Amino acid sequence: MTNDLGKMLKQRRVAIPVTLRELGAASGVSLSYLGRIERGDRFPSARTLLKIARPLGFSEGELFTLANYLPPQPEGVEKPGGGQLDPYVARVLSEEPVEVQRALVTILTMLKSVRGNSNIGFREYIHRKYPQVDEDVITMIEDMLEHPE
Repeated sequence: MTNDLGKMLKQRRVAIPVTLRELGAASGVSLSYLGRIERGDRFPSARTLLKIARPLGFSEGELFTLANYLPPQPEGVEKPGGGQLDPYVARVLSEEPVEVQRALVTILTMLKSVRGNSNIGFREYIHRKYPQVDEDVITMIEDMLEHPE
């Protein structure tokens, strides 16, 4: 996956066209690190993806989907927020290791899906499905879902 993402980023950069030096200047990411990403030697963190998204002409959500931080949206389904990753979530995720970023995005995506498709309340659903989940965790997740900023 790392190599595929790197190849896609390089193809986009060359198609624009923009040099690695220009991309580095626009994003604040070092040339050597950008080169390693394009070669597939490194996998970019969420923070790096946020920095290079705009200069490469990607929306944050698009680039996060390509990097498998977000699941692909089915065709014809409008993404909430116009396909943009919530700025609060993006900022918090950018501070975490890649493994944590992927896990949190997956969990939040599942919780939003469950919450949106459930005929019962979120809290009740979680209590039924995951009785071992601490009440404070449920409250924190509810707060994050209701008040992202």
